[in-house]
Amino acid sequence: QVQLAESGGGLVQAGGSLRLSCAFSGGNFRSYAMAWFRQAPGKEREFVAAISWSGGSTYYADSAKGRFTISRDNAKNTMYLQMNSLKPEDTAIYYCVADETTKVGAWTEYAYRGQGTQVTVSS
Repeated sequence: QVQLAESGGGLVQAGGSLRLSCAFSGGNFRSYAMAWFRQAPGKEREFVAAISWSGGSTYYADSAKGRFTISRDNAKNTMYLQMNSLKPEDTAIYYCVADETTKVGAWTEYAYRGQGTQVTVSS
């Protein structure tokens, strides 16, 4: 059974940086496209970024472009989200998701989802 475990969240001041990690286990990591979603208090869950199984293709929400970088290390079965120039509106629970066929899709299209890690950006 595929399991995903996020880490790296925390409290940071506006303008700061964080790197989130998503550890993958229970399957062949190289077979899965991966993505990050987030959900802020009182808001709908939203797509942040996605990466293909090889890492050769990446996709970003407009809110993440130019500030966030998604990457993966297939040797370590881990995906990352480097977040720079953080803003208070980036405050949310960040979730990693995985699927063998979905590259970029809605939350419900990904077969596997982690429990999330809290990111809080203070002004």
